[in-house]
Amino acid sequence: MSISKQDVEKVASLARLTLSETEKEQFAGQLSAILKYAEQLNRLDTEGVEPTSHAMPLVNVMREDEARPSWPLEQVLKNAPDEEEGHFKVPAVLE
Repeated sequence: MSISKQDVEKVASLARLTLSETEKEQFAGQLSAILKYAEQLNRLDTEGVEPTSHAMPLVNVMREDEARPSWPLEQVLKNAPDEEEGHFKVPAVLE
């Protein structure tokens, strides 16, 4: 499968990009080369290969949650432009 200059123009229009004629031809060639490579991958025998979502196993590297004291409410609200009953007061965004 190859990408035509018209295909590049359509995608550029959808992305609201302005491309020169040289860029359109260049991108058409580059995108065609990418699709040609993908076609090679489609010819590989993947029978019996389990699908994976990641090439490497994912490991959670976050620390354990631990409860600890929080800041005093007065200190938290000290720099608030407006507060009401211990909460930040902000202008309404919904009517």
